Amino acid sequence: MALNPFSSGTRLRDMIRAIRASKTAAEERAVVRRECAAIRTAISERGQEGLRHRNMAKLMFIHMLGYPTHFGQMECLKLIAAAGYPEKRIGYLGLMLLLDERQEVLMLVTNSLKQDLNHSSPFIVGLALCALGNICSAEMARDLAPEVEKLLRSRDVNTKKKAALCSVRIVRKVPDLAENFICLAASLLKEKHHGVLISAVQLCTELCKASKDALEYLRKNCIEGLVRILRDVSNSSYAPEYDVAGISDPFLHIRVLKLMRMLGQGDTDCSEYMNDILAQVATKTESNKNAGNAILYECVETIMGIEATSGLRVLAINILGRFLSNRDNNIRYVALNILMRAITVDTQAVQRHRVTILECVKDADASIRKRALELVFLLVNDTNVKPLTKELVDYLDVADPDFKEDLTAKICSITEKFSQEKLWYLDQMFKVLSLAGNHVKDDVWHALIVVISNASELQGYAVRSLYMALRAYSEQGSLLRVAVWCIGEYGEMLVNNLGMLEAEPPITVTESDAVDAVELGFNCYSADVTTRSMCLVALLKLSSRFPSMSERIKQIVAQNKENMVLELQQRSIEFGSIIQRHQSIRSSLLERMPVLDEAAYLVKRASATQATIPSYKPASGVTPGDLKIPNGVAKPAAAPLVDLLDLSSDDAPVTSTSATPNDFLQDLLGIGGTNLSTAGAPSASTDILMDLLSIGSSPSQNGLLDSSSPAQAEKKPFSAVPQVVSLVPEPMDLLGSLSSSASSSGTKSSTIVPQAADLLDGLSASTSVSGIDDACPSITAFQSATLKIVFDLRKQLGKPQETTIHATFTNLTSTTYTDFIFQAAVPKFIQLRLDPASGNVVPASGKGSVTQGFSVTNNQHGQKPLAMRIRMSYKVNGEDRLEQGQVSNFPPGL
Repeated sequence: MALNPFSSGTRLRDMIRAIRASKTAAEERAVVRRECAAIRTAISERGQEGLRHRNMAKLMFIHMLGYPTHFGQMECLKLIAAAGYPEKRIGYLGLMLLLDERQEVLMLVTNSLKQDLNHSSPFIVGLALCALGNICSAEMARDLAPEVEKLLRSRDVNTKKKAALCSVRIVRKVPDLAENFICLAASLLKEKHHGVLISAVQLCTELCKASKDALEYLRKNCIEGLVRILRDVSNSSYAPEYDVAGISDPFLHIRVLKLMRMLGQGDTDCSEYMNDILAQVATKTESNKNAGNAILYECVETIMGIEATSGLRVLAINILGRFLSNRDNNIRYVALNILMRAITVDTQAVQRHRVTILECVKDADASIRKRALELVFLLVNDTNVKPLTKELVDYLDVADPDFKEDLTAKICSITEKFSQEKLWYLDQMFKVLSLAGNHVKDDVWHALIVVISNASELQGYAVRSLYMALRAYSEQGSLLRVAVWCIGEYGEMLVNNLGMLEAEPPITVTESDAVDAVELGFNCYSADVTTRSMCLVALLKLSSRFPSMSERIKQIVAQNKENMVLELQQRSIEFGSIIQRHQSIRSSLLERMPVLDEAAYLVKRASATQATIPSYKPASGVTPGDLKIPNGVAKPAAAPLVDLLDLSSDDAPVTSTSATPNDFLQDLLGIGGTNLSTAGAPSASTDILMDLLSIGSSPSQNGLLDSSSPAQAEKKPFSAVPQVVSLVPEPMDLLGSLSSSASSSGTKSSTIVPQAADLLDGLSASTSVSGIDDACPSITAFQSATLKIVFDLRKQLGKPQETTIHATFTNLTSTTYTDFIFQAAVPKFIQLRLDPASGNVVPASGKGSVTQGFSVTNNQHGQKPLAMRIRMSYKVNGEDRLEQGQVSNFPPGL
């Protein structure tokens, strides 16, 4: 029986059936291997020409399953070169599936494509255009572009449509050929067939992207045609071949609107010509069907993208307002996205839909809630801040826990940015702390404390409001911290009802009630080390504010002398000693905290935010140059400060660029800033008292202070306060010796005292507690006839693996060294951190020197000694010099 060459036969169906019947992947691979072997045999035997197209069909199915079929690529070319349409159809289909533009084999098909593009049969021409439009490379585009241009003038509508789509591919691959298609594309816009029109509009859109000349040409010659097309399709009667859900050809609508948006962008004349037809489409299109909503969406995008009139923009925004009331979540989300862009164009029109947008904040869909919240944040201004904030705060009480963090952050940002009255700001922040205090970030409640410290007339109101809130919402962490801080600072105002406002009802709070509130916060199950440390500080301050409660406070503090947390244990011992034995200095030590510089804090906070997120660019946020102080307080910008209230920065790095950082605790104690040099010991003002009320440092930070370099200060929280930490057999009274005049040297190691010791007896103005470093002998690390390098070594007590090195470079010649650079290399088990050098010019004849500090950490301390290779480069009279060597004389034990 003769095989019909124009039939795919039954073998393809048999192969598909066998593959589907395979129960395992191994069986499927076996079937595919057998079929591929049979196809290879058929290809090599050249006698079965009639089976070629059937084998190609099977190869395409195997390719779609993911198996390699490269051995059949040449069969595609043979089928394309055949004379019959069925063979060409299978060949071109295989060409598009099995090959792509990167295959070298594709170069062999260019001649066949050229012949088929000039074929008399429109069906074969259509096959060639489809293949060229899918796999055309840049070389093929240049070779075959003239044939495609000729086909754009064809009388057959299907050929013109396919030629236009093929031209899109050619323009994308070779933008230089765009000028050849500009006039032809413009002429296609006069066609009546919708398929040709859609293809022509797509070609015009691609030409506008590829060439500015094409964009200008189409603006001048095609606007009328596009307006006519859009008017005709909008007013056309029912046509079954184009109708989608009662709307005539929405696909053509959308393509034309996109092209009009490109042509009208930045061009007033084109935009004015489009206004009428856009208004007609926006008003006549029905919005109860998805196709109508798609056209309205594209119409709104076009109106917002061109130079439209204000009335037309209001119409577009009103359409988006209707979208917000739609039941479909996707439509509402799309509307919110466009409104976020539209708010920069016409804020007033978007403001009219504020109520609907607020309802979207309460939507069940999380994506809509988040997008609506971002839009509300953009809508807030000085006139509507109070009602909008009230709505958001009211919703905060019932919001999902997952959404509360975002909602809280936005409310806090709005309140800080737009508040004109401190009283309103405090009220809103107290509500947020009460309802979602666990979701408030540290910098927010830090800023609140700064505001309270500056508002002397509202401090009494603040402490009373926080006390009442704490009784109802004691589980909110941030509320607990702020309330405890205020009770400690302004406890007498709470008890005596000082600073009462006119409309504020009086409350009755005894000294015992105030202490109870702080004790409740300390014992709260959710309180962390930072919060409990703040509670101990507050109790210490209340012992001075309320002398009658000193004994009870002493008992509460003493309960933590054996606390497992070293930080709390140490504070308990120290504070107990202050209460019991140092009443003479207690009142001056525990004075009210001085007013914090609000403007400086905000500048520092803004700069810290920019350092943390360098790519973030706020639309109207706080910047160092243009500072907007919340609560209507205008103050000049100041240099960035260390975080005055960074009470819980255990692992947050603090960048210190000033030689005299201002610590929160220094403000608390009224003591001036401490000046730390890069390699020297702390000055006399670095006092152990500075650590008595330090908050939030982890036990690992309570070691003795080393000579910190700027590089180290950027990598760990700065502490200007040395802390003496040692495990002793019995409790040490760290604050007992206020009568002795002993001072500790900065170059001797501290002694761990097993018995009770009182480090503050006889503390005088000249007392210096600085015994923090263990000095090692200096070494000459390198010396030649021209250069000498001396290393001063220091070890930090408690950290034997770390060594701080202060290098001094001395010029031994009579010529000055310039562009001096010191480099060092260490083995992998050693970590090296170099600080900037004091200069790059080394004076001649040893009349001066350059210094540089660096630190090394030996991760195998005790097992391997310290080793280092050094290299120095410099210039002498403009000539480059290089010296290098190895430091092998480090003292043992480093």
